[in-house]
Amino acid sequence: MEHSFAERLIAWQKVHGRHGLPWQVDDPYRVWLSEIMLQQTQVATVLGYYARFLARFPTVASLAAAPLDDVLESWSGLGYYTRARNLHKAAVMIMEEFGGEFPGEREQIERLPGVGRSTAAAIAAFAFGRREAILDGNVKRVLTRVYGIAGFPGEKRVENRLWELALSLLPESDIAAYTQGLMDLGATVCTRGARAACTVCPMVDRCVAAREGRVGELPTSRPKKTNPTRHTVMMMAVHDGKVRLCRRPPSGIWGGLLSLPEFAASGEAEAWLDAHGEGDVLPAWAEFEHVFSHYKLIITPLPVVMTRCDAGASEPGDVWLPLDGAAEAGVPAPVRRLLLKLTNPDRTLD
Repeated sequence: MEHSFAERLIAWQKVHGRHGLPWQVDDPYRVWLSEIMLQQTQVATVLGYYARFLARFPTVASLAAAPLDDVLESWSGLGYYTRARNLHKAAVMIMEEFGGEFPGEREQIERLPGVGRSTAAAIAAFAFGRREAILDGNVKRVLTRVYGIAGFPGEKRVENRLWELALSLLPESDIAAYTQGLMDLGATVCTRGARAACTVCPMVDRCVAAREGRVGELPTSRPKKTNPTRHTVMMMAVHDGKVRLCRRPPSGIWGGLLSLPEFAASGEAEAWLDAHGEGDVLPAWAEFEHVFSHYKLIITPLPVVMTRCDAGASEPGDVWLPLDGAAEAGVPAPVRRLLLKLTNPDRTLD
């Protein structure tokens, strides 16, 4: 008898899928935390951060009660910091609007900041056994290949078709195994490009892409777009064993984190020093790049040693932190590397 897509996937997952991950529990808080961390980040990277974050904030109540700075500090290095800010907002919302109980319906979960339709469905399926369809990047790749769906999945027309297909394939039971199987198949077998392990895929005999030699073509790539390059000078002003850090705006890149003061050119940093104290502007370090999803940032690090620091050398939100330990504050990854090199000049910025 021909088994359905869902039956094949569930049987495969129970034998070959990923088991024993720390968030594969029926605690909705832990499931939610993992789903947010796994947005844009691979499992291997998340594992360490997940354990440390959970040790510091073991419950939704402890997360809601924590200062945002503490949350950002624990998130620092994981990237996409809007996730951390939304996680904190959502924890507060759960405490205030849901009486501290994690909501159990997909529509309710989707109201939480930072939670979209697919993430809400995954949480509902894993934590509450709800029959909901997910459609993350891995699932889109599996479905476009198995069913031969062309067109960029980010295009609304194609995405709507994929949602309809995902809903039609849902099994009546074993929803957690099915949902995990979709994720596992896309992450470990039906991988990006032409590297997919089709020979061990449970869907290979019914897969349009495998049959027609189109595995490398599907899903259709995003239309090419050249990301812009931006340049910035990061001033590392040190005075009396402390370094100046500035609070970033609450939204946007590195929102809410502490960062080094930025200038368009070294001359602007020198003018700031003339206006706020005395000292020496040392030769700039070699520039290096930090790549975001939508642009590339070229950073020129500029060390400044201040012998006198006027009272007006700080603006609202600025702090002067002891150089030893400043890298442990809630700072972006490239800033952490610069702070560590300040304390250890032999350290590389790689």
